[in-house]
Parts: sequence; C-alpha cells; structure tokens
Amino acid sequence: MKKTSWLLLSVVLILNSCTSHQKKILLYANSNIQVDESKKNIKVEGGNTQVEKELNFNGSDPVTLNITGPQGHYILEVKEDGYYLANLKSDTIVGSLQHTGNTAHTRITQEELKHQLDSLTQLVKGANVSAQTKNYFIVPAKIEKISNNTNVKIFGPFTSIPNDFDAGKVPEIYKFYNLSEINNIIKKLTEMSEFKYEKGEEKK
Repeated sequence: MKKTSWLLLSVVLILNSCTSHQKKILLYANSNIQVDESKKNIKVEGGNTQVEKELNFNGSDPVTLNITGPQGHYILEVKEDGYYLANLKSDTIVGSLQHTGNTAHTRITQEELKHQLDSLTQLVKGANVSAQTKNYFIVPAKIEKISNNTNVKIFGPFTSIPNDFDAGKVPEIYKFYNLSEINNIIKKLTEMSEFKYEKGEEKK
C-alpha cells in the first residue's frame, strides 16, 4: 500500500513539474499559417494580409520550429519559458510595452506629439531596443522573447487598442506595427507637428 502511494505521488510530482513550464509563441505571417500535428513544422506563403497564430508548449525541453516560407527554410528555437513573437512576414515588425490604464485620449499637446515622434523614429532605426526597455525590432525570419509572462496581450499590425480595453486583466500589453505601417504614422505625425495643434500653442 505504501509502495503504491509513493508511486502515485511520484507521478503527480512529475506531471506538476512538466506543466509548470510553458512556452507560448505568437506567429505573424502574410498569409495562411499551416501547422502540422506536432506544431513544430510550419509553412507559410507570400501575401499581403496580417495573419496570426498562437502555439502553446508545455514542458522544459527546448522548442524547435521548422519554417518554410518566402524567406526559404529556416529554424527558430525557443529554450526558455515565456512568451515569444516569431516574424514569418516579409516586413520587419516593431513594437513596445504600452502604459496600462484608460487608453482614451482626445487631445494631444505639442510636447506629447514630439515625444511620440521621437520615440517612433528611434524605434524604426532599431535604437533603444532591448529586453530592458521593452522595445522590439524583429526582422523577417527571426523570433524574440517578449516576456517571462505567458498571459500577456499583444495587439498586432493594423489593430488599435480599444479605448474600453480592460488592462487589469493582463499583466502586460504590447503594440506591434509593420515597419512600413509605422513609417506612415511617422509621416503623419511629422505633418501634424508642422502646424499649431492646440489653440494658442505653436510649434517651437
């Protein structure tokens, strides 16, 4: 009886050890993402749409993804637990951690406009990009670890963060853009900065 109880306890401990490790990988592609049963062999084709797919892996073993796509065949590897973003697109993607709280913003000052413009300009150049700053510059056929948390929320290209989004439901929120998309945003912000945006406030 004691031997049976010890065996059951050992099995439970092993199962708990396996399920305590988790890796999530968010795939971004320009077309349909084809994944086999192992979730490790992935095929994508060229396209011009935003397609996303999240893969979940339990266990401490490294995860190796075999990718076949417009950039040819390549391998992406994940060794540590956490949340990852894999860029299978033909365009570089850039993004950063967002401040939580009420996202509604009806007016913007010239100072805020300049700060946004400077931040985005640095980001598209790949400057100030690191895990510490929570800024990311991910070129095609690459993968980056976004967070140690696996229940983060990421808003991808061409998707706005809703004004009524409840930021309290997740520990971290990220917003990512295509490089071409963010260059258009910079162009518009630059045009805005050339004019008086708020009554009585001129560009300095």
